[in-house]
Amino acid sequence: MRAVIVAAAVAFVLTLFGTPIAIRILRSLRYGQPIRDILPEGHQKKVGTPTMGGLVFIGATLIAYVAGHLVLKTLPAEQIVPPGPTITGLVLLGLMVCCGAIGFADDYLKVSRRNSAGLAGRWKILLQIVVGGAFGALALTAKSTAGITVSGTTLSYIRDISSAHIGQIGAVVLFIVVVMATTNGVNLTDGLDGLATGTTVVVLFAYMMISFWQYRHWCADTAAHLSYCYTARDPLETTMIAGAAAGACAGFLWWSTSPAKIIMGDTGSMALGGLIAGQAVATRTVLLLPIIALLYVIITMSRIIQYTSFKTTGKRVFLMSPLHHHFEQAGWSEVNIVVRFWIIAAIGVAVGLGLFYGDFLAHVG
Repeated sequence: MRAVIVAAAVAFVLTLFGTPIAIRILRSLRYGQPIRDILPEGHQKKVGTPTMGGLVFIGATLIAYVAGHLVLKTLPAEQIVPPGPTITGLVLLGLMVCCGAIGFADDYLKVSRRNSAGLAGRWKILLQIVVGGAFGALALTAKSTAGITVSGTTLSYIRDISSAHIGQIGAVVLFIVVVMATTNGVNLTDGLDGLATGTTVVVLFAYMMISFWQYRHWCADTAAHLSYCYTARDPLETTMIAGAAAGACAGFLWWSTSPAKIIMGDTGSMALGGLIAGQAVATRTVLLLPIIALLYVIITMSRIIQYTSFKTTGKRVFLMSPLHHHFEQAGWSEVNIVVRFWIIAAIGVAVGLGLFYGDFLAHVG
C-alpha cells in the first residue's frame, strides 16, 4: 500500500503546483478554449480559458507511476509485487496516453482554427476503434508467468462469468465498445467547471479500492490460504495507477473548479475515459462499470434520448443536452449542478463498491 500512497501523493503534488505553470505556458501559446454559440450564455465568459489541461495530469500520472515502482523496489523480496512495469501497466497507461492523444488532436484543431469544430466525429470514432483494438488484442494475448491475461474471453461482473464465453474476437470487440463508451461518456460530462474531474476522482478511487482488495485476495499469492480469490493479472499495478490518476485529478481540480483557471479539454476527458475503460477490464468488472460510472451513463443517455426524440418526433425532451446544460437553462447555478451531480456520482460508486464487497461476503460468509 506504501507504493500506492506515494504514487497518489506525488501525482497530487505535481498537479497542484504544476498546473499554474501549465496555465502560464498555455496562455503564452494562446491555447484558449473556443466556446460554441449554442451553449448557455454564462459559458461565453469562459472563452480564452487555457485548454489542454489534461496534459498536466497525464504527465503527473506517468511520473507518479515511476515513483511508485521505485518504492516497490524497496519492499521485501517475499512481498508479492510485480518485478517492474508490467503489461497491465502498459495497457492502462497506453490507453490513457493514446486516447489523450486523440483528444489533443481535437483540441489543437480547435485552438489553431479558433473555432469549436475540432476533429471530425468520424475520425474520432475510427481512432478510438484503432486504439481500442490494438490494446484489446494486447490485453488478451500477453500472458503472465501464471498464464493470466489483462482481459479475458468471458463477460465479467464482479469477476469473470464463466458461463458467458464470448471468444477472442468478442473480447476485443467488447474492449473497443468499453473504450468508446467511457471516452465519450467522460467527454460529454466535461461541460461544467470541475464536473468531470471531480467525478473521475471518486470513480478512480472505487477502482483503486477494488483492485487493492483483489491484491489482498489474489489467487497468485500462494503464501495465503484463501477461500475466495481473484485472478486479475496485476492487481497491485492496477491499484497504483488508479491511485496516481485519482491524486493527479484531485490536484488538478484545485484549479479547474468554478471559476476554472484551466480546462482539461478533450485531451483530458478522453485520456481519463481510456484509463477508466482499462481499469474496468483489468479488474474484470466490466458489467459493474455502468454502476460505478453512473453519472457518465446518465449524462450519455440524456444526449441519446434528446437526439433520438428530436430526430423521430421533432420534439426535445430536455431544454438542452447533455443533462447538466438542461439544469443550467432551468436556472440552476453552475456550482449547484456540479455539487449535486458529484453526489450522484458518489452514490453510484458507493453502490458499486457495495455490490463488489457484498459478493465477497456472500462467498466467505
